[in-house]
Amino acid sequence: MKILAVEDDPVAQLVLESALKSLGHEVVLAADGEAAWAALRDPAVRVVVSDWQLPRLDGCELCRRIREEREDYVCFILVTERVATGENLDAAFAAGVDEFLTKPIDTRELRLRLHVAERILGFTSELRRLEDFLPICGYCKKVRDDQKYWQAIESYMAARAGTRFSHGVYPECYERVLVPQLKKLGLATPPRLDE
Repeated sequence: MKILAVEDDPVAQLVLESALKSLGHEVVLAADGEAAWAALRDPAVRVVVSDWQLPRLDGCELCRRIREEREDYVCFILVTERVATGENLDAAFAAGVDEFLTKPIDTRELRLRLHVAERILGFTSELRRLEDFLPICGYCKKVRDDQKYWQAIESYMAARAGTRFSHGVYPECYERVLVPQLKKLGLATPPRLDE
């Protein structure tokens, strides 16, 4: 995986980079939260291992920004010297942090957290792939939304994308369906508007 390691202390940054590389990951380094945010323009970076205390934008604020502004899911592991008290945990989880590690980093603990991150990213990718499918009835053309409610495709698209529709008749349907119905009723067949 391509992992963003965010650490302002040069020695701690070197240790973190070495640990991540020893686990077989590609590492992108940042020394503060703003530099980390800039590095996150790379969509291949889907995991962040970040110190809590950082200049310019701390770890929790970086995570909060990711949750608010990045569309794809990024796993966020917060590293801290702080004791993991209830208050600290609450602040970190409220910001959207997935995992917590304390310094000094234990490579085995880091490996476990990254294993969980890989699984989360796999599940989110699969979920996104499944969300790309839109169930549609082959007969009436109604679609099913996330709440398993069936509705006309026009209503669905209007609610999701603001799409407006004008209705007409497809030329083949006009000849195959509408003309025979009109003849059966003894009505004259109006000319097609698309001619």
